[in-house]
Amino acid sequence: MVFLLYALTSENMNILHILNGDSTAQGFNETGLEGDVMVWREVLSEGPLEENITSGSFWKNRSEWISQGFNDQPRDYQQMVLDELVKLDGPYDEINLWFEFDLHCQVNMLGVMTYLKQKTDLSLPAVYLICPADYPGKENFRGMGELNGEELEYLYDNIRLQLNLMDFFLSEEAWLTYVSHDQEKLRAFLNNTSFWGSLHHLKPALAAQLKRLPLNEKGLNYIEQKLLDIYNYGYKTWPEILSVFWEQEKIYGMGDMEVDIYLQRLIRKNLVVLGN
Repeated sequence: MVFLLYALTSENMNILHILNGDSTAQGFNETGLEGDVMVWREVLSEGPLEENITSGSFWKNRSEWISQGFNDQPRDYQQMVLDELVKLDGPYDEINLWFEFDLHCQVNMLGVMTYLKQKTDLSLPAVYLICPADYPGKENFRGMGELNGEELEYLYDNIRLQLNLMDFFLSEEAWLTYVSHDQEKLRAFLNNTSFWGSLHHLKPALAAQLKRLPLNEKGLNYIEQKLLDIYNYGYKTWPEILSVFWEQEKIYGMGDMEVDIYLQRLIRKNLVVLGN
């Protein structure tokens, strides 16, 4: 009788799964997990940010930057990002956040958590985090986008953690620190924070952010210098450079277009000439 009551309650719950990208969505469609799906297609680890993620100016600036930097149209941003964002205002009893360990995903996770905290009193919904850094049997795990439905269900059943108010307070403080782009403020946050709650992968991701903030004597940040080193080592084509960078700097979680932002800066400085 108790089990039947639980099952009926679960079936009547409004559940939302927020996925970290379209690659994960493909595998998620093979699962038997109940609920609506929202695909998070933003790249909050790059471009302009401000503290209030629920403001119109925040999303206007993001739309303009994405449209210019990635050669997209504003209508595409509206359809792919803003129309999805509306789902966060829905009457959900449970929200599951599917984000990975790298900086790209962790900043997006902070953005989602801060949005939820700024928009609601967090009495509802219950929010859970599925955040893998590896997967059993996969030596070179690159992310949930390479998992099938059964493997994603394994993560759901084995590593899902319910977030509490302390996790949300921590995420908001981390968000405010991140968007400041102040390396001393970020260093102090990392040094002075001893409680990381359920956000187990946030500290190393923010440490990676701290590495890329300062500029060296050439005026290059850590990622630009790393790409230049790879190029000077003998990798002269875009696919080669991308492959080596991903292998050595997995913590940044950058996709093709993100890496290209930094490569284009090196090209404009006449430091790199890519081969075919």
